[in-house]
Amino acid sequence: MLNDAPSNAAASGAADKIRCDACPVMCYIKPGATGACDRYANHAGELVRVDPHVVLERTVSHGGQIVPFQKVGDWDGNIVGRDKVFVTAIGAGTTYPDYKPAPFIVSSEVDGVDMVTVVTEGIFSYCGVKVKIDTDRYLGPETATVRAQGEAIGHVMTSEYGSQMLSLGGVHHLTGGSKKEGRVTCDALMDLSNGKAVELAIDGGATVVVQAGKPPIVNGVAEERMRVGCGSATIGMFAKQWFGKVDEVVVVDDHITGVLSEHQAGKLLDIPDTGIKMKGRRSTPGRYFQVAEPGTGWGGTNISDPLSILGPFDPKEAKAGMRMLMVSTTGEHAAYFELDEALKPVEKALPTDLQLSVERIQENCEPALCTVLFMGGAGGSLRAGVTDNPVRLTRSVKDTLTKVTSGGAPTYVWPGGGITFMVDVTQVPQGAFGYVPTPALVAPIEFTMPLADYAALGGHMDHVRPLSSLKDNTEVLRHGPAQDESGQPA
Repeated sequence: MLNDAPSNAAASGAADKIRCDACPVMCYIKPGATGACDRYANHAGELVRVDPHVVLERTVSHGGQIVPFQKVGDWDGNIVGRDKVFVTAIGAGTTYPDYKPAPFIVSSEVDGVDMVTVVTEGIFSYCGVKVKIDTDRYLGPETATVRAQGEAIGHVMTSEYGSQMLSLGGVHHLTGGSKKEGRVTCDALMDLSNGKAVELAIDGGATVVVQAGKPPIVNGVAEERMRVGCGSATIGMFAKQWFGKVDEVVVVDDHITGVLSEHQAGKLLDIPDTGIKMKGRRSTPGRYFQVAEPGTGWGGTNISDPLSILGPFDPKEAKAGMRMLMVSTTGEHAAYFELDEALKPVEKALPTDLQLSVERIQENCEPALCTVLFMGGAGGSLRAGVTDNPVRLTRSVKDTLTKVTSGGAPTYVWPGGGITFMVDVTQVPQGAFGYVPTPALVAPIEFTMPLADYAALGGHMDHVRPLSSLKDNTEVLRHGPAQDESGQPA
């Protein structure tokens, strides 16, 4: 279905071409062709938006009628309904250049209160994605460059509890490097935002396939679980379950490796000293830093042999036959040892009751997933499309008088200046993100507020239109992200 086009698309010097003014590229488009962005086309001499404008809720596309905006049931206090009809900016078009009002400014009534939703597809040069990857496996050093197709598109951020963070995109990668760097960055951001898989390579680290809502694939291995806790926390959580079944437990972790007999949890259970000697730097009793280098082995370290992090046992404390469990923070790796007469650990079959404790660790690990948050700053085009006094829109958002959504999904708006927001891309209908060849991303954004507030902040009141005016050129979709048969994001 074809939508309203920019109102002042100008004819070109060539009689059969028209010039698109939806973005700074200003393409000349032949009849039957689309512009460089594939979003606008020349349809019988008229510039049209190729994708349908989306209203959430599958009604019209199945032969039904548009549900009146926020007219069903009692208002639950949310300005934007969660399960009802909502006018999104997906397919709405853009406001470039800045003087034009937003493509759709739609009025509705909620419990006797006149509301308005202003929608536009923003062109974001200042944008990127923040990626949270649930894995203990070492992805690379902080600040290391992240590459796609060999081009630098971002960097490694800090490790968080059971996850590692990437920051991808940003204006310097989009426009501050080579043309190829900008194009590859734009492609990667758009694919990630639209829920597609992207392979990334980290300098000095791993390769990882990232897809929102899916497990990460690190060096070709699909991650199954994020860790139950650090090594010390794991000791605390499971000490009672090990009591009486084993003499010593070492939970191997790249961050804090825990040792049961030295740990406070072990002391409270009166577990005697075992004479164990750990490598690495002792932090507090039973907690060790830097027992090995980071890697993709046991507990996010580079070791494949857990005994490599142990020194010789102290003969004053250790005894032949002493039992020891070594396990990683996800339960992916586990081994059982007994000391021989020379106080050397000898690997034995894992006893059943200890196997159950390892399975309990695994059970308490949450599934490993990739989380992708799109982040962008609403600049001049966006705000001028909403009001002729843009700073009032910013103030209205900060005062929580105006609700900001992206493709109907809730956003987090950063404190401080401007309207800088983040949105979970799995909550946005697939295919909502596009691009322009400048390069920059195109993302939907909506502003919803009482109509009286809209007038007060200098809104384009002469462009307000009722919801019913959309029915002839709008596709209505069910709210929420697409899902596969298992209920996971498709």
